[in-house]
Amino acid sequence: MENFCGTFESIVKNVEKVIIGKRETIELLLIAFFCDGHVIIEDIPGVGKTSLASAVSRSVQCSFRRIQFTPDVLPSDITGFYIYNQKSGEFEFRKGLVMSNIILADEINRTPPRTQASLLEVMEERQVTVEGNTFKLPSPFMVIATQNPAEYLGTYPLPEAQIDRFFLKLSMGYPQIEEEMQMLARFKETSPLFELEPVVEKEEIIKMQAQVRQVYVDNSISRYIIEIINKTRNHNDIILGASPRASLCLYRGAQGWALRQGRNYVLPDDVKKLVIPVLSHRLMLKQEAKIKRISTEEILCDILHSVKIPSVNILDRRHAL
Repeated sequence: MENFCGTFESIVKNVEKVIIGKRETIELLLIAFFCDGHVIIEDIPGVGKTSLASAVSRSVQCSFRRIQFTPDVLPSDITGFYIYNQKSGEFEFRKGLVMSNIILADEINRTPPRTQASLLEVMEERQVTVEGNTFKLPSPFMVIATQNPAEYLGTYPLPEAQIDRFFLKLSMGYPQIEEEMQMLARFKETSPLFELEPVVEKEEIIKMQAQVRQVYVDNSISRYIIEIINKTRNHNDIILGASPRASLCLYRGAQGWALRQGRNYVLPDDVKKLVIPVLSHRLMLKQEAKIKRISTEEILCDILHSVKIPSVNILDRRHAL
């Protein structure tokens, strides 16, 4: 556990050389990474979405690709394609842009649905299929997508099937005045992003991902998670509740957050910490709720207050990983 916490903290501090005042956002993104999940960051332009993704990728010794999604990007650009080699007289496979450990899908909602759909198999099965042939993606693998809010012109809303594949959703928000002052001073001559060096190797990341799965989850915690999920499926203001995949993400996210806190067992507070980032983007509200300007975050807070918090006996579970 100490190695996990120490390495986790070193990555956070490295990213904070570029991203100022967003420690919790950085930590949640890394939780998704070590839980083998994907992240979507939605916010207005210019608040550091792309910089955050780039800083994380530079902090770990993994291959990285940035894909700028535009209306003219084709599915074959993402997955790869076969091309005829006149010298050999055979068709050769040219790897697509997703053949990397970390993918930054920049402004993912600015590309048409057919190109967005090329990521469905990639994000779930960690593979691409081209003309009947399947190619495995490298491990670890993570998609960090950024998007501007849907009310901006020239965007294509993501389908529910793709939204549900994102482990959690984050936003950056504006910095505080003092934080923005620090940013101006730090970026005065050059961007510190270009000077970042990796602080953890790929093999260590794979070990840390395995550690997360070993964190103990009591049956009462599992039931607590399912009760929260079930409430979203029977809420008066929700037309589409959380899926079974969401249950797995909340379960795994609680394990990751517990390990980040230096524990090898999950508490109810770990679950509550991950409920909004894991579930908020997965819920579809009824039109009446939208008219009343009720947010998914408000509904999830109400659900948390309505579900009984379990008491967990962890005295005999404090064994080292």
